[in-house]
Amino acid sequence: MECCRRATPGTLLLFLAFLLLSSRTARSEEDQDGLWDAWGPWSECSRTCGGGASYSLRRCLSSKSCEGRNIRYRTCSNVDCPPEAGDFRAQQCSAHNDVKHHGQFYEWLPVSNDPDNPCSLKCQAKGTALVVELAPKVLDGTRCYTESLDMCISGLCQVSADLFSFDLPRRFCLCLSGLHSLTL
Repeated sequence: MECCRRATPGTLLLFLAFLLLSSRTARSEEDQDGLWDAWGPWSECSRTCGGGASYSLRRCLSSKSCEGRNIRYRTCSNVDCPPEAGDFRAQQCSAHNDVKHHGQFYEWLPVSNDPDNPCSLKCQAKGTALVVELAPKVLDGTRCYTESLDMCISGLCQVSADLFSFDLPRRFCLCLSGLHSLTL
């Protein structure tokens, strides 16, 4: 109930107004240009746990170009992975352990938090200083940085808030009549 002590009496009203306005804004922006087909179904999640990405596509119906994006993303599988699953970036590096690099096999370990290109798959050969980019981009849903919720989508680091139609903090506590709380 700690969050209830921080909430103001108008929190429920503000939250509902936010939801109403954000959904109206999203709909009007989407329908603004009649040159687009409807959004397609959501794809399967890129991961089964640990947070992944799903996408939906739409088609431009004009012979000219359409304004706006033809793809949208959302997060999915936002449940913790079991400890034995290991790090997602490490799994991608180790997938190259049975592939020769310059005629030699290596055990590859992940290189994380690259400020220049956080969404490339850079790995270090265990016990050496050899660091190699084994793939230009990591799999969708890989975290850009170890202490961040931002994830790589199509080789680009996407701020986690950009993956939602509207964004709520990871845990949003709302008090109803000061007696009950609802965590979203």
